[in-house]
Amino acid sequence: MSEKMKNLAIRSLSGIVLAVVMLGAIVWSPWSYGALFAALLVAGMLEFYALAAERGAAPQRLLGLTAGLLLFGLGFLFASESIRVGDTRPLLCALALLLLLFPAMFVCELYRKQENPAANIGTTIASLFYVALPCMLVCFFPTFSASGWDPRITVAYVLIVWANDVFAYLSGMTLGRHKLFERLSPKKSWEGFFGGLAGAVAAGLGAACWLDASYGAWAGLALVAAVTAVAGDLAESMFKRAAGVKDSGALIPGHGGALDRFDAMLLSAPFVFVYMIFVL
Repeated sequence: MSEKMKNLAIRSLSGIVLAVVMLGAIVWSPWSYGALFAALLVAGMLEFYALAAERGAAPQRLLGLTAGLLLFGLGFLFASESIRVGDTRPLLCALALLLLLFPAMFVCELYRKQENPAANIGTTIASLFYVALPCMLVCFFPTFSASGWDPRITVAYVLIVWANDVFAYLSGMTLGRHKLFERLSPKKSWEGFFGGLAGAVAAGLGAACWLDASYGAWAGLALVAAVTAVAGDLAESMFKRAAGVKDSGALIPGHGGALDRFDAMLLSAPFVFVYMIFVL
């Protein structure tokens, strides 16, 4: 077997395993759902910090991860209704700790004797917005249902993002002529971009049929998810190019790191969340 075929086999096998584990965790229970995205949060933040370190920054990894997990925990508990009315003390305690962690970053930087404290604090906080916040917002996706917690909404969102990726790749490979953003991603084309949009909308219409929901609303959601997913892929390419690396990590054989595989979701999730609030 040639090296190219071997790499393709590894990539395909790991992709199938990843899809089964991810979709299984989403639908199994709210707790497996939370564990999945908490793991993604930790892996993504560590990879982001490693990319920042390649450019000379020294982010505060422990404080950043603690703040990220606290933010995620607050969102998950609220979304899964684990915090009941009249039992708000755990929520308030976690919120207080989270608020204190931000000024604590400045205090800790006083004693680290680093050359660029602003970059250190900035990259520490940036990871919360780039990785932790989207992971937390995804916890609310199953709540946009009249019947309560419905993980099928998240499954549909994930499949839309994957459909966009697959159709963009196929369209770009067969029809790609005009570069989309050559400075950051030379292989991406406008033909692939519009092919991805078409695939995402088709997946959105399929989701509407599956969920017995509005076709127009889910077609719109698919468009929002697809366009911002492409921006997410380009944003991660920007970070990797600045760091001078091909992949953000080696967590997933054949796919790279968590950011390589989930970069599209990280940037699209906040836009989709806001869309769900106003439309679904």
